Amino acid sequence: MSTPPSESEHAVTEGLAQPRSKTELFLAFTHMALQGFGGVLTVVQYELVERKRWMNNAQFLEEWAVAQIMPGPNVVNLSLMLGGRYFGLSGALAALAGLLCLPLLVVLSLAVLFGGVSDNAFAQGALRGMGAVAAGLITATGLKLGKALPQNPMGLPLCLLLAGLTFVGVGLLRIPLIWALLGLGGVACGVAYIKLAPRPSATPGEGPAA
Repeated sequence: MSTPPSESEHAVTEGLAQPRSKTELFLAFTHMALQGFGGVLTVVQYELVERKRWMNNAQFLEEWAVAQIMPGPNVVNLSLMLGGRYFGLSGALAALAGLLCLPLLVVLSLAVLFGGVSDNAFAQGALRGMGAVAAGLITATGLKLGKALPQNPMGLPLCLLLAGLTFVGVGLLRIPLIWALLGLGGVACGVAYIKLAPRPSATPGEGPAA
């Protein structure tokens, strides 16, 4: 038996839409996957938050963080979580099928075509150019999602500090990702748990000491 949503949960989800059917989930993720050249993060954030309004920026940031630390591709994990939330296992499979089926045919076709021109200087230059564009898109999306950080229970300064330490550790010092997750991720989880822990309420009739 499910429990009714609390007032805080209602405030977070108020004004948001939700998928009406598994078919809509399938088509939405197919549309996202076909747009995701060079990285699907930007497209997924735009479609789910700004266009479909199935979640807000804060929810997307939390869901994406969970999808990123789980094994497997980030967007695949996100599609399974979102589809499962609304329609259970069948919804998760519908979202996953939309993400993979048609794009798989496109990728296989492109692989066959690219095999004939892979040594061409023009094709190699095009790939390098697309890599730069993809990096720009991911950076822009990260800056856009950063607007949700002030709502994080840990507070903006600590979030920025942890993000900076993660960049230094993984990007510059080449620390394995698993150690960054266990170390800095463990610290972040511990701080968030303390911040979100319910405070003990005062005993009725018990006032401040004289």
